[in-house]
Amino acid sequence: MARVRRRGRVVSAVVAATLGASLAGCSATGGKRAEEERAAQAAGGRAAVNTPRWTFAMVTHSGDGDTFWDIVQNGAEQAAAKDNIKFVYGHDKEASRQSQLVQSYIDQKVDGLIVSLAKPNAMKDVVRKAEKAGIPVITVNSGAEESKAFGALSHIGQDETVAGEAVGEELNKRGKKKALCVLHEQGNVGHEQRCDGAEKTFKGDLQKLYVEGTNMPDVQSSIESKLQSDRGIDSVVTLGAPFAATAVKAKEQAGSEAEIDTFDLNAQVADGLKNDSLGFAVDQQPYLQGYEAVDLLWLYKYNSDVLGGGKPVLTGPQVITKKDAAALQDYTKRGTR
Repeated sequence: MARVRRRGRVVSAVVAATLGASLAGCSATGGKRAEEERAAQAAGGRAAVNTPRWTFAMVTHSGDGDTFWDIVQNGAEQAAAKDNIKFVYGHDKEASRQSQLVQSYIDQKVDGLIVSLAKPNAMKDVVRKAEKAGIPVITVNSGAEESKAFGALSHIGQDETVAGEAVGEELNKRGKKKALCVLHEQGNVGHEQRCDGAEKTFKGDLQKLYVEGTNMPDVQSSIESKLQSDRGIDSVVTLGAPFAATAVKAKEQAGSEAEIDTFDLNAQVADGLKNDSLGFAVDQQPYLQGYEAVDLLWLYKYNSDVLGGGKPVLTGPQVITKKDAAALQDYTKRGTR
């Protein structure tokens, strides 16, 4: 592997914030100027460190065109530029093909792996293979409960059950009595945990609706049909930002007064919160998931550091409402929130 030529001084300290602060390396002279110089290098796409050029691969369960995972990838790529990392990305919504992608990177002898565990049973063996091959693994987004058992160093994401509980509590605050939780990917353990968590704290009645997330017309018609047949539904909770707008269309076609709420945030959701077509969103800060995953792998390779103490490093949940939307719009448009 190529190594970056050392300069006169060596980075002597790194500070890792638990949730989302950028790593700030201080030279032997220390001080604000050194930090500002490194930040400027990272912003310009140049490495801010002089460690070896390791290769880190990320493999997620994303389907094509999923804006959530675009934001995760943005975070990972920016951290990689700062940390002098060659970053490669692969994804497949089918668990068996996701596992095959991970195996391909193990065969390529990458220096670190980042994987999501939406369907953990399909990923268990290949994650353990990576660990046995000496490749450090960090899990992101889903699979917090399985991460440590599979041999991963850390898990970065939100606790999906806790996030669901936050939704139930917010629905109570808004006086809702009957909610529909729309699951767009059957078999995704995180999605089930979200709805179950909401049901746990919601004082009203919560029903689940399973839809085929890769077919938006089907998603819309399924929600529309449910709202037409049950006029008592006063809240629809979608589990991903792209589905919120579809739920709004379904509500309009059904002539329903139900509030549309959602997990995750993007530019369209921020606009919806601002114009009142959406009630609230639960943000798990996907940019942080990608950024911190790369940073933590770099810290482990450079300094044998591990964050979390065996517990997940949480990036959410954060309940976002209309009052927050304006401040977040610029960030969503640039693809970092």
